[in-house]
Amino acid sequence: MIAGPTGVGKTATAVALARRVPMAVISADSRQVYRGLDAATGKPGPAERAAVRHHLLDVVDPDERYQAARFRADAVTAIDAIRRQGRLPVVVGGTGLYIRALLRGLDPAPPRDPELRRELEAIAATEGSAALHARLVAVAPAAARALHPNDRVRVIRALEVHRAGHAPAPEQVRWRTHETAYTLCYVGLTRDRARLFEHLRARAATMAGPALSSEVETLLARHGHEAELPAFKGIGYKEFVEVARGRVTRDEAVRRMQRDTVRYAKRQWTWFAREPVVRWLDVDEAGGPEGAADQIKKLLESGGLIE
Repeated sequence: MIAGPTGVGKTATAVALARRVPMAVISADSRQVYRGLDAATGKPGPAERAAVRHHLLDVVDPDERYQAARFRADAVTAIDAIRRQGRLPVVVGGTGLYIRALLRGLDPAPPRDPELRRELEAIAATEGSAALHARLVAVAPAAARALHPNDRVRVIRALEVHRAGHAPAPEQVRWRTHETAYTLCYVGLTRDRARLFEHLRARAATMAGPALSSEVETLLARHGHEAELPAFKGIGYKEFVEVARGRVTRDEAVRRMQRDTVRYAKRQWTWFAREPVVRWLDVDEAGGPEGAADQIKKLLESGGLIE
């Protein structure tokens, strides 16, 4: 398992590790599953895919929903296939929810209730998202404390779960177990925060080029200008939808991308810091991806995962 914040060097480290260990990658990234989203997702390029087989890239269309339960099922299938080939399955990514679902499993969640959702959406439209959050406070205070009052989507889901007779968990997901059935080497990559944030701002500016604008225009045209596509929730795409519609300038979109990418990295650090089995490895102190790969190989050897 190679996890950590966006832009820290997970893919480069995995490619370097593949030169040392017979392995295949299982991508744990909620944006890289979408076909046609390449410019702003950090998706491995042709050279990286040629260096090591990557699973769970480009598996759904932009108008499809891809959630933790489906990732878990797909990842388990990929792990079994990789093992049959005599290779080591290495999960690589920064979507902590996906990784935790794979390791711990998920309790079945109640189905969506379209009628209730329409009712709650109408309340949000007329009274504001805070009114929905107040309802959640009244019926499930623990879940409400974990959600921002303006997080309309998750508040609605929590109310839906409560209406179905379940107790909504603070994280909106109920883990089947706190243990994992896998023999695990869980490495979290990190860097000095100031240096990483500088890198992320520069990377966002680079991503916000003609290729991103072209992808957004193509997706909008193909899907009838549905800006609510699941794929458009990702950083870069939601901002450049606004550019395509003339609502913000490109400079403002880049500024938002830079701001939100840094915020996302901070949230990822917080998430993975709660995982007690993570072994943190500073990529720069290790000497870059090659040095990090050397250290991960030693951990795999000491853990008996490779000879």
